[in-house]
Amino acid sequence: MRNILLTLEYDGSRYQGWQRLGKGESTNTVSNKILEVLKKMTNEDVELFCGARTEVGVHAYGQVVNFKTTTDMTLLEIKHYMNRYLPMDIAVLSVEEKPERFHASLNAKSRIYLYRVAIAEVPSVFDRKYTYHSFKKPDTELMKQAALLLAGKHDFKKFSTVKKNKSTEKEILNIDIYEDLEEIQITLEATDFLHNMPRMILSTLLDIGLGIRRKEEIDQILSPTSSTVASAPCDPKGLYLQEVVYDR
Repeated sequence: MRNILLTLEYDGSRYQGWQRLGKGESTNTVSNKILEVLKKMTNEDVELFCGARTEVGVHAYGQVVNFKTTTDMTLLEIKHYMNRYLPMDIAVLSVEEKPERFHASLNAKSRIYLYRVAIAEVPSVFDRKYTYHSFKKPDTELMKQAALLLAGKHDFKKFSTVKKNKSTEKEILNIDIYEDLEEIQITLEATDFLHNMPRMILSTLLDIGLGIRRKEEIDQILSPTSSTVASAPCDPKGLYLQEVVYDR
């Protein structure tokens, strides 16, 4: 068996996330579209593992997946075949062969998400599907101060919609906030993310930047004894899985 790694980019606009199981199960997912092509290519029922399960409407610049197969196709043939038969909003950027024990999720060291907030006076008609437009400019200095309170290991249960009783402690490695005249870009890097955790962190930071919330509320949300909750998840159309990080 060969262990094949794919690096993908996709426009998540029309999909029900990477995978949708249980209540609200859907076949209109990014993973299902890839599995359909892999089945056609290999004539095998392969199992697909991903670096990060992106949610409904979220895009990816650098999703990483792996699967095992007995196909004798070259890596270039796999790449060309998949890009020929996948929908045009999903692309295979590269194909690699990995050791048998490599696992796209279990071997990942961190995940990096990028959120694009448009702040130009007039919303771009061309970027409207891929950025969140804020008519009032957020205070990025306040957001940076609040972001410092999120760094490190914390229980992020209240920054998530997760319902299972599994560990909700995660470690945020870095939050970077960049601003120019037209856009604010917020980059989140963590060892892993809970369900909706990136979107709830982002919406809370934006609410602080807009003066809707105080930065001191971050500590209250992180405290298990406080009733203070995070903001509702932000609009997913400006959110991208930028990279899944592995040992170099």
